[in-house]
Amino acid sequence: MAALGDDIRALFEGPNFGHVATVMPDGSPHTVPVWVGLEGDRLVFFTQEGSQKAKNLERDSRCAISITDHEQPYRSARVRGRVVDKRTGDAALEIMDRIARRYTGEDFPMRSGIVFVVEPERVGFTDLPFRHTPPA
Repeated sequence: MAALGDDIRALFEGPNFGHVATVMPDGSPHTVPVWVGLEGDRLVFFTQEGSQKAKNLERDSRCAISITDHEQPYRSARVRGRVVDKRTGDAALEIMDRIARRYTGEDFPMRSGIVFVVEPERVGFTDLPFRHTPPA
């Protein structure tokens, strides 16, 4: 398991959107934005059971997650790993509510879902010396 440094942990502990990439049945990539969090040294995200990413992960546990600091988008991290656990029922709702409160201030309104737990295998962090000041 690859260690998540403090910079990477900070990105996953903040209200930053991640992008999860999974593998489609034909080998092509599938990527979607998600809310993300940490459970110890593992990453977590959730979805509904019938989603494409859930179907892909049931078949092939490999995934990659990238994340960008919403306040300083030149700070980012990328993690490749595998789903090593999944949570459903009350165990999933506890994680889903904790993550949702970080992004919205409220519990997750849909009272179902599946949480995927990802063990990092390769990690990287980038902090480029740019200011995000796009012209108006």
